[in-house]
This record gives sequence, C-alpha cells and structure tokens, in this order.
Amino acid sequence: MQSEKKLAVLIDADNASAKNLKPIMDEVAKYGVPTIKHAYGDWAKLANWKDALLDVGVVPVQQYAYTTGKNATDAALIIEAMDILHDDVVDGFVVVSSDSDFTPLALRLRESGKMVLGIGEMKTPKPFIKACDKFIYVDVLVPSVPVQEQANAAGMAVATSAQPQKKPISTKTVNFIAQCIQESANESGQALLSPLGSLLVKKKPDFDSRNYGYSQLSKLLRAIERFEVGGAGTHVWVKDKKVES
Repeated sequence: MQSEKKLAVLIDADNASAKNLKPIMDEVAKYGVPTIKHAYGDWAKLANWKDALLDVGVVPVQQYAYTTGKNATDAALIIEAMDILHDDVVDGFVVVSSDSDFTPLALRLRESGKMVLGIGEMKTPKPFIKACDKFIYVDVLVPSVPVQEQANAAGMAVATSAQPQKKPISTKTVNFIAQCIQESANESGQALLSPLGSLLVKKKPDFDSRNYGYSQLSKLLRAIERFEVGGAGTHVWVKDKKVES
C-alpha cells in the first residue's frame, strides 16, 4: 500500500521557508512514512527554523558555505541522497526545494526505481518538475487567508478552515484533461477517476486540482461544463461530452 512506503525527506533549507514545514510534512504523510527527515543549511543563518524543526522531528544537517557563490547545501543534500539510495532503506524520496540543480538527482533516483516527490514554489523551473514523479506547489499547502487573519486579530469568530480560492481553468488545461480521458476511457467513453488521476500526474507531474482551488479531482471535473461525472465510491467516472461513444 502507498501509506506503507518508506520515504526519505530531504529539505533544502536555503531554498525553503520554515513556516511551511508543518504543512509540507502533513502532505508527505499522505504518500508514506518519512523514516529519514533531514534539512540542510547553515543554521547560524537560519535560526528561525529551530522551533519548526523540533515540531515535526526533522534533523538539521549543518553545511557551511566553503566558497562564496557556490551552493554547498545542494551538494550535501545530493551526496546524502546517493548514500541513502546505495543503502536501499527507503522506497522513495521527497525533495523540498525550488532549485533546478536537483533535476539530475531526481532523474537518477527514478532510474533506480525510487519514487520522487518534489515540493517547491510556483517559481520552480520546469526541468525539475518534469524530473519528479509528482510535484506539489507549496502555495496550495499554505493558502493565504487574510480575511480570517484580520477577523482573528479583531477577536471575531470565524470558520477554522479557509475555503480555497477558485482559479481560472485554461482551455489548454481542459484539453489536456480531455485527452487523458480519451486515452483511459472504456468503450462507453467513461474513464474511472482513479486511473485518470494517475495518468494526469504521469503526463504532468505538477497537475493538482488544488492548483485551481478544488480539494479533489472530482470537484474540479464537475466544475468544467465539458465533462460529465457520475458513479459513486471507488467507481466514480468522468466522460467528455464532446466525444460520442
């Protein structure tokens, strides 16, 4: 089962924010058990990470910048990743960074049969995203809720969970989904939701319904007039209305 996968979580603290660490680790738990949790950086310059690291049990790995202009943190993370790969004690890796320097690492880990989950900001270069099995934007894990924050400051009672803001779904995205539906559909033109979701991510690692403000793929598909969604439970299906069965 997916929840039984052992994962190595490697965090580039020079390229990530301490405030996002808890949501990131909560997300990682959906994919497996993080048996190795290391964050790399020069901790003399990253003092604000202390409480965040302690809260989620991540081990800080000290890395000094030996040469100006060279990223020693990246090198340390890559070296340990290869050591872990050689030891063969995990089923997959989670690389938390928005740095394209980790593209070769992700490719190498996947060549060795390991699952690679990338987590970073929207600015992450496409090569690193494409090198991962799945890439999650940290922005969807930590939504901004200014209205709720203002209400809390004023002592007002508000809902504890913020509703994600819906975002426009481009024609390009709709056509991409339609293509995947066609490729995974049966003779009736119906594609089961779970295999469809897997195909979407295989073709586009950063595809995530949360990028558009929907917590589930089924909700995203129902919001697109072109698609018909039916069924229930594990047999939810989607159909492209433009394609006759």
